[in-house]
Amino acid sequence: MRSQLLRSSLGCLLTVCGPFPASCINKAVRQTAVAVPLLYYSRKTMHYQTEQRGRPNSPDYRIYFKTSDGKYISPFHDIPLIAESEQHDDVPAKKPKGEKEVLYNMVVEVPRWSNAKMEIATKEPLNPIKQDVKKGKLRYVANIFPHKGYIWNYGGLPQTWEDPNHKDKETNCCGDNDPIDVCDIGTQVCSPGQVIQVKVLGILAMVDEGEMDWKVIAINANDRDAEKLNCIEDVRKSRPGHLEATVEWFRKYKVPDGKPENQFGFNGEFKDKDFAVEIIKSTHEHWRALVQKQTNAGGIECKNVSCCNSPFQFSADEARAVVQSAPAFGSAHPVSAEVDKWHFV
Repeated sequence: MRSQLLRSSLGCLLTVCGPFPASCINKAVRQTAVAVPLLYYSRKTMHYQTEQRGRPNSPDYRIYFKTSDGKYISPFHDIPLIAESEQHDDVPAKKPKGEKEVLYNMVVEVPRWSNAKMEIATKEPLNPIKQDVKKGKLRYVANIFPHKGYIWNYGGLPQTWEDPNHKDKETNCCGDNDPIDVCDIGTQVCSPGQVIQVKVLGILAMVDEGEMDWKVIAINANDRDAEKLNCIEDVRKSRPGHLEATVEWFRKYKVPDGKPENQFGFNGEFKDKDFAVEIIKSTHEHWRALVQKQTNAGGIECKNVSCCNSPFQFSADEARAVVQSAPAFGSAHPVSAEVDKWHFV
């Protein structure tokens, strides 16, 4: 019942922003060795393009998003939460056997096995993807033995926001001021800026330095295992150790940087799909209040080109000017060998 309520509710909420198409990449490209300034992704007749600016592996590197007709957009605000191919008149389509399944758009920030902490720049116009910087240095996640970098494709759900002014009643923690995070456990290694359609399977309640930082567990809908993985228990049965490795990764990934282990709500247990859907619904509602200027933005850049009821909407020409003001695409900077070091914690 809770899932059905979400579908009808999201169908209404998503009319705030005109839908843009979803897509999948044709091939995986390592983020540290990008050869061309324009990446092109497609799924059926739906397209996104990404345009690179600056030099990869440098603080000025950015990945901007645009539609197939060349219109620059924000991946945070202008890509719909629910994948268009599963919608008709804002109502998700039924699967052939009558079983309803909602697919969500996921914006991939970090490919599996890579280390650069790429993220949607929530405080910049058009919210491009950039590499996180701490204390003037580019941020890379450490390799915690036996893992290399991130152990899934990692990214966020567009049109969601973990409101730092909202205290979660279960964990008593406030949101982390970002879109809700997603771990895609599919077999494909994705690329930064790829937009994929995912099935939600469950969720983990991570508490990061006192902030609520939900981690949605999902699988690429095009993955060969997608049809047989429908809930968190399916993952536990078919992929022994994967969920346990996920908890350990999130618990320890900041330890090599001198920080304490992360904590978890619900004793580190994964909550089921219905619970995850309710959290997604809540963060979507918080996002809607954000772009309609009904809540304190907390430094979040809300400029968008499609949210018709948003006072932050700006023109295609203004969006183009934002991209053109960024440094031209250039050759990649070298990456320190220290990034490949293994840590035993």
